[in-house]
Amino acid sequence: MKPALAVRLRWTLGGAVLGAAAVVLLPAALRSTQPAVAAPAPVPTDGKLRILVFGAHPDDAEIRTSGVAAKWAALGHHVKFVSATNGDIGHWQMAGGPLAQRRYDEVQKAAKILGITTDVLDIHDGELLPTLENRRLFTRKIREWNADIVISHRPNDYHPDHRYVGVLAQDSAYMVTVPFFCPDTPYLTRNPVFMYSEDGFQKPNPFQPDVVVSIDDVIQKKLDALDTLESQFYEGGANGSAALIPSDPEAQKKRKEAVRAGFDRRFANSANRFRAELVNWYGKDQGDKVRTAEAFEVCEYGRRPSKDELRKLFPFFAEK
Repeated sequence: MKPALAVRLRWTLGGAVLGAAAVVLLPAALRSTQPAVAAPAPVPTDGKLRILVFGAHPDDAEIRTSGVAAKWAALGHHVKFVSATNGDIGHWQMAGGPLAQRRYDEVQKAAKILGITTDVLDIHDGELLPTLENRRLFTRKIREWNADIVISHRPNDYHPDHRYVGVLAQDSAYMVTVPFFCPDTPYLTRNPVFMYSEDGFQKPNPFQPDVVVSIDDVIQKKLDALDTLESQFYEGGANGSAALIPSDPEAQKKRKEAVRAGFDRRFANSANRFRAELVNWYGKDQGDKVRTAEAFEVCEYGRRPSKDELRKLFPFFAEK
């Protein structure tokens, strides 16, 4: 065939060429091992909320959300924490399987105190990536829990595992409703409300407190739960040292009291930081009296709740 004729045929038969390409792609779709039928998840009938919290390590969800978790649990709602990594390098003295097992045991003790359940994923600490495989993993976890609310880190944070938890939660926000994405796990017919837990990072955008909740009534329970995470707080985690662990029993007691008091101050700082929002949610008299708090920001990628719906999802505020 002459070159000029070949060019004319490519232009005039473009549709045929594209059609042939489509035929080439079709057998790959037919060979797919995915199920041919995708089913919706059953709608819970107990009238209780279902909350799923992703933390990067076995301590993050406990630090940021165990106050509201305890409050939800006390009302009979269903709360699950998921640690996206096993925390196996989060200590200055030990690592690997023994540390992962220790940290798993610690968060299970915390969960028992809070009245919730906790999963720890088998991903190495420091190695979480926003891959397609992990997007599927997060999507399946959200669907399996049939979540009304999903809470995670924000995607701007000092730790890469924290950042990628935020990214993966965002990437799952729409996909949990798509029937043929992970069709082996029943899809949600209603997108959950996705939210971020509080942080202090300012760039590229600061945390915005859409909901601020008093945890004064559960602060001792929260501090008790954090007390169980000795590898991270009493011993200092990855950046600790032997100098933090006294040999004298009285000094050990004081060290534990100091760690507990430090957390108490942290949650009191949250209340002071978001005092105006507390007044907005509780009214001036009660809002001014709140001593400790947790705060949450709504992610734009999930369902966009009204303030009235947020009151139903966080049923801790008096009716106005």
